[in-house]
Amino acid sequence: MKSSFKTVELSDLNFESQGLRFLTVKTPNLKGRGDICLYVPEVDNFDNLPIYILLHGVYGSAWIWAMKGGAHVTTEKLIKNNTIKPAIIAMPSDGLWGDGSAYFSHHQKQFDNWIVNDVITAIKENIPEAKNSTSTCIGGLSMGGYGALSLGGRFPEKFKAISGHSSITKLEQMQLFTDDSLDEYLKESKTSNLIDILKKNKTSLPPIRFDCGVNDSLFEANKLLHKELIKENIPHNFEEFKGGHEWSYWIEHLEKTLLFFDKLV
Repeated sequence: MKSSFKTVELSDLNFESQGLRFLTVKTPNLKGRGDICLYVPEVDNFDNLPIYILLHGVYGSAWIWAMKGGAHVTTEKLIKNNTIKPAIIAMPSDGLWGDGSAYFSHHQKQFDNWIVNDVITAIKENIPEAKNSTSTCIGGLSMGGYGALSLGGRFPEKFKAISGHSSITKLEQMQLFTDDSLDEYLKESKTSNLIDILKKNKTSLPPIRFDCGVNDSLFEANKLLHKELIKENIPHNFEEFKGGHEWSYWIEHLEKTLLFFDKLV
């Protein structure tokens, strides 16, 4: 089968470990290469495993959910315990613009299409266990939570479920984490608030959950989003826990995302 991408590099099974694979493709959406770190479970005779996309926050890249968050370790534990069905965890880079692309199109690069089209296509074309996959879910942390909720809201037909941890809820909140000028984002963002994005497709949204730590700088923003969703009669589940904007929190609560996805695929 002809590849959808001009160039493709896939890591060699002989040198991989812990089920992690690495995939790099060249795509017009990024005007260059994009990276995807993957956890692929050891399973026999599967070519239709669901794909769970996890989006990273500012400063991060494709490796960070695995190498700082142990997402593959958590997933493998749940699969081996028969707590969830086997699934592929896809951890793409955001396109590596500035401190973070925020996962929408700007500066002549389509960071949104990279996630919702290229990442899924690249996995299905290059990972045999996903060749006939029909189920994709999307989650993320901080900027990645914003990405998951905004992309899930804008492209609801692409996803079975959406989950966010410690999510940015308005693009302006990027200023809490980066010195990049907000003008660089806002001048090309037609809709930057999650509630406005989710309202637009409120009748076709997949199931949504999100959570935030009570000591997080984004906690009040997440509580407000919860209230706004209630006002708009948009079904969702919001949870608050102890903790702040930190990896210990995301490591602890990733399991909730995986369990949520598993019930919906």
